[in-house]
Amino acid sequence: MTQQTKPIPPGFHTLTPHLTVRNAGEALEFYKKAFGAEVLHVSRMPDGKIMHASVRVGDSMLMVNDEMPEYGALSPLSTGGSGVTLHIYTENVDGAFERAISAGATVKMPLADQFWGDRYGQVADPYGFRWSIAAHVKDVSPEDMQRAEDEAMTAMKKTA
Repeated sequence: MTQQTKPIPPGFHTLTPHLTVRNAGEALEFYKKAFGAEVLHVSRMPDGKIMHASVRVGDSMLMVNDEMPEYGALSPLSTGGSGVTLHIYTENVDGAFERAISAGATVKMPLADQFWGDRYGQVADPYGFRWSIAAHVKDVSPEDMQRAEDEAMTAMKKTA
């Protein structure tokens, strides 16, 4: 019997982020320290730059490569930022948030219980990407969420 090749490789999901970073080798070490990433595979160019790396964070995959302007591969540090935020759900959100900070991430939004039911915060990695880290701690009805959102928006307007 012939085994059929799967269109989505084992361990991958339908959507997989692929990051272009400046100094991918350092970034891989940072992702290991900050997010508990496991580097599964690294392919290098003849000059030593990382052409492709496969990384697992929890049950999800992440692809990483070095910035290569000659091929149009630019990192957020070269383009002035990124509109992408990578989101991690974890059971120990406080520990994960502190681990990211200890590894060198910068706090962009302090970790706090949010009106939508998550304990949530954001950090920026040294390579120009923003990461949100959360644990779902409370189920909130759509009506209660809308009420809390309205209250938060009213409070923001008063302080502006």
